[in-house]
Amino acid sequence: MDRRKSLKLIATGAVAVPAAIAGCVTDDKKPAAKTAEPVFNLDRNPDELKYEKELLAKERFFDEHEMATITLLCDLIIPKDEVSGSASEAGVPAFIEFIVKDMPQHQVPLKGGLRWLDLQCIKEYKNAFIGCTRAQQLEMADQLAYPEKAKPGMSQGVKFFSLMRDLTATGFYTSESGVKDLGYAGNLPTQWNGVPADVLAAYQLAYTEKELKECVRFDPGK
Repeated sequence: MDRRKSLKLIATGAVAVPAAIAGCVTDDKKPAAKTAEPVFNLDRNPDELKYEKELLAKERFFDEHEMATITLLCDLIIPKDEVSGSASEAGVPAFIEFIVKDMPQHQVPLKGGLRWLDLQCIKEYKNAFIGCTRAQQLEMADQLAYPEKAKPGMSQGVKFFSLMRDLTATGFYTSESGVKDLGYAGNLPTQWNGVPADVLAAYQLAYTEKELKECVRFDPGK
């Protein structure tokens, strides 16, 4: 799969519409310690900041095995290349953990999909997904990545993988490294060096030394 080229087309879209996956939800999740007080580097709307802190303070939704599986899947979808790091290096697994708290409609499709993936891998390879070889993991991903080519019995996995792919692309291409990968610079300050000399000459005008020093010359360090 040529993942990066196709996923860049997804990057400007919204978070994926949840797929209806008929998976079973586990009840053996081990309790996890609550996260430490989050640190934000940007100014936030107070209500938004309060809401996000409350979400981050909740217990983890995914257990360790599920997070390990999510991490592997993310890095299969967006692996490290010569331009930027992998999805996991950009913090996508943590993003997905946050999303399921912010958008609970993703919880059953993702947890059920993870269980389906393990059962399918056990059926085909005698191992859960994270216990499979790299070749087997890629083979399974390829069986799920192309809906039009997927076997009828793989429909649940196809929906799950599609949701994972959309969330991975959204998480990665809204991260710092993903934005750099896209080459998006955003708004930048203009560099104005005053009215061109030929225009000033045509109107018999000129800047004073004070104007040149204080008003015209652009200093990017200030």
